[in-house]
Amino acid sequence: PSLSLSLSLCGERNETCDDSQASCLGRGVWENCFRRLKGTLCVVEAQGTGDLDAAAKAAVVCAQKHLPKPIWAVVASRSGTDGEALAKSVAGVDGVEKVVLAEAEGGLLAEPLAKTLRSLVGKQEPTHVVTGSSTFGKNLAPRLAALLDASPVTDVLEVVDEKTFVRPIYAGNALETVKFVGSGPVVVTVRATAFGSEGLETGAGEAATVEALGEEEKGAMAGGPSEWVGEEKTESERPLLDAARIVISGGRALKSEENFKMLEGLADQLGGALGASRAAVDAGMCPNDMQVGQTGKVVAPELYIAIGISGAVQHLAGMKDSKTIVAINKDPEAPIFKIADYGLVGDLFSIVPELSSKLEELGYKKE
Repeated sequence: PSLSLSLSLCGERNETCDDSQASCLGRGVWENCFRRLKGTLCVVEAQGTGDLDAAAKAAVVCAQKHLPKPIWAVVASRSGTDGEALAKSVAGVDGVEKVVLAEAEGGLLAEPLAKTLRSLVGKQEPTHVVTGSSTFGKNLAPRLAALLDASPVTDVLEVVDEKTFVRPIYAGNALETVKFVGSGPVVVTVRATAFGSEGLETGAGEAATVEALGEEEKGAMAGGPSEWVGEEKTESERPLLDAARIVISGGRALKSEENFKMLEGLADQLGGALGASRAAVDAGMCPNDMQVGQTGKVVAPELYIAIGISGAVQHLAGMKDSKTIVAINKDPEAPIFKIADYGLVGDLFSIVPELSSKLEELGYKKE
């Protein structure tokens, strides 16, 4: 009934209507009915490799398989890096209608990017905005949601329907089902461990168009309260921590930075990444980008080896979804053993060299 009323009031539909106020009212009702067409704005960060990282892939998978179509993708990149190559790759994903390349001079800052996305949301009118639950996504999503006057739904593990989501609480010890009841777009961040294992569908149709930012968005991208100063990147031949099939993590029991380095040989033998507990990071044994846990990275590798880690709830929140967990600890009552598939009780300073030696005998050579 409300739809037929809007049609009868609309001046464009009823040429005999002379009431301009009624006409405007009708047009407003009509536009509100169709104002926010179904569609998803997917935001991915270019990492400098030309490929989707784990968080970006999870966002695209979630948009493709669980959220409304079409997909409008935004590739956020530093100028002169791999942004264009990644944009072309995303354009080949099934369901993607358009890709916008948002390049920033210098560094990629959350404040101007959030303003740029607000402008794009205003023009495209998507029902959903999705990005990965990475450092990039956690920095961006709340700012964008505030600009859109909406509450973000973070760390999503499952999409029940277009407005209902499952997410972890209490350091992953409980799951809650939440429903978005706002009027604006749903701003969502998704866990890579929940969606990253699903495959992307590509090649079913023509690739989407890749566009540059409009003048309005370029202006928003150029300004902001923060200024890019520089960055220090740790270069490593090992796989990325959040994308590795095997992760070797060390904890407080290693006692020093020198002792922590003994794990490097084991990681190189297995072709794995190095991780750490918060206690190890706080003690200065390793950089904080290696931290696994509630306030670090969330990983779910095929094999996770925890060495000298007691298993505090904050650490378990970041690795308990691993396929196989091996724990090495001298305390038989350590909480880590409750979730471990295999446990070795003993001195890690004896066990790790022996494990490395056995692996070498099996053909896993030391670098």
